Amino acid sequence: MNDITQMLISSTTKIMKDICTKELVNEAEQGRWAAELWDILADSGMITVAIPEELGGNGGSYTDALSILRLAGKYSAPIPLAETFLGNWLLADLGEQVSDEPLTVALPKSDEQFYFQKHGDEWIISGKARFVPWARYAKWMIVLGQSDVEPVLALVRPANGKIEYGQNLAGEARDTITFDDVLVTDCRVIPIEFERVINQLWYGGALIRSVMMAGALERILELTLTYSSERSQFGRPIHRFQAIQHQLALLAGETAAAGAAADYAIEAYQAGRLSKEIAMAKIRINEAAGTAAAMAHQVHGAIGFTYEHTLHQSTRRLWSWRDEFGTETEWGEQLADQMMTFAQDELWSFLTSK
Repeated sequence: MNDITQMLISSTTKIMKDICTKELVNEAEQGRWAAELWDILADSGMITVAIPEELGGNGGSYTDALSILRLAGKYSAPIPLAETFLGNWLLADLGEQVSDEPLTVALPKSDEQFYFQKHGDEWIISGKARFVPWARYAKWMIVLGQSDVEPVLALVRPANGKIEYGQNLAGEARDTITFDDVLVTDCRVIPIEFERVINQLWYGGALIRSVMMAGALERILELTLTYSSERSQFGRPIHRFQAIQHQLALLAGETAAAGAAADYAIEAYQAGRLSKEIAMAKIRINEAAGTAAAMAHQVHGAIGFTYEHTLHQSTRRLWSWRDEFGTETEWGEQLADQMMTFAQDELWSFLTSK
């Protein structure tokens, strides 16, 4: 880890501790936009990390950006930081300018495809996107679709469509956006190679969720260690009991495994590989999420389920994020399909090489 990355981690940690409080997260779940958190990150130049300066970014590496995102996951930051990173990276890869405005990304559905029809200098847009993260707060939304002649990536304003509010288990905004032959002027429609871009979207999405989950697991471990050292029963802290120590050891192991998987995936992404490392990280971290959340709540007992405690802010996000950008079953099936095409002597190198 270089000095710049360490500085970003230090600065982001301070911002999250000062601004991203339990109260702010709770208020966001009730429908308030966390403007103060977004604005300070934007003013600090952290929204456009890993984007070349000539495209409107602040430079830096994917490792820098994902270090910031890991802390956003750790502190349950109720903003579309991950989606803005992912969307801006897609735009930058296409040579397009980016900004630090809130951005979201709609996953394409085969039965609800977007269509873009040229109408002079304007576009007529039709399509529906479901479960779009933070759409009600986003200034822009990236959608993949089809124009009259070719596949396209479009940057549209959600406000130009009909927005139906929704939430995931964590209380984060997951909205439905409908465009019904809407004529718009303020959008960018960019021709793309569809398979390449959808691959970037899925692998990049799996990576951002994996990194955020690794951060949330770190927070859960910290909360559980603190609680078990402060809570006393039968005259001594409960972390002195062997049964609790066993749970804490297992929780620490799952957190460490998730962190290692995330680091491995980040290294692959930084090297330009959209491949097994990211798929394996999503599988391993999803598994850790289910196990670790159950252990943490078992150690905390009833208090961990109360609204006043912060544990649920992290565990509910784990349960929500593990289903986004591919479950462990879906990524496992993809890896299995890939391995079924190998020659007899290729499996070992696939498992052990980078």
